[in-house]
Amino acid sequence: MAFFEQDFLNFFIELAANNHKDWFDANRKRYEKSVRDPFKDFVQHMIDRVAEKDDAFKGLEPKHCIFRINRDIRFSKDKTPYKLMVSAVVAPEGKKSKAVNGVYFELGPEHLRIYGGVYEIDKDDLLTLREGIAADPKKFKQLYTEPNFVETFGELQGDKNKIIPKHLKDAAADESLIYNKQWYFYATFEPEAILREDLDEVILRCYNAGRPMEKFFNDLIKR
Repeated sequence: MAFFEQDFLNFFIELAANNHKDWFDANRKRYEKSVRDPFKDFVQHMIDRVAEKDDAFKGLEPKHCIFRINRDIRFSKDKTPYKLMVSAVVAPEGKKSKAVNGVYFELGPEHLRIYGGVYEIDKDDLLTLREGIAADPKKFKQLYTEPNFVETFGELQGDKNKIIPKHLKDAAADESLIYNKQWYFYATFEPEAILREDLDEVILRCYNAGRPMEKFFNDLIKR
């Protein structure tokens, strides 16, 4: 049995053309039935699946993991009030987690996308990660060139700094990813994948493909 029905996608397709409070209020019960409640149940299902093999995820609830559908428009030129997808992060402590251990996914009519890695990093952790990569570049490269990782995600993504600490420049000459200030990865699927009966397995395969890389990062900064 699929986790979501076609109206999950249809709701967002129609919302894209009617992204205002009046339309949303008129369709609120539909949103609750076709989007909010099924997604909440699905996130609980994913928590349970991940917790089967990792006790750090036990006790999580969907409310800890699901992001609001309301956009933060305070500093945005785009004043449309609602996101055109739903998203959640299943990680220890959910949205408040600082662990590099979990999976973020977003579901909408444009795509299913599944993320992992490190995105928001403070100055001290960034230096620690760069030094950790420089100390064991062979292991790091093995992780991001591992066939399952490449097949699933392609390559590591992230913005780069043009300048890095002097003591890292020699290592960065051989491993250019030391210049990164983020190391994240993602897999994208057609929106029809959201309607599949094995959607949970699709996400779990991505999660498992990214776990060795996330462990490398988490062992270094020990969040």
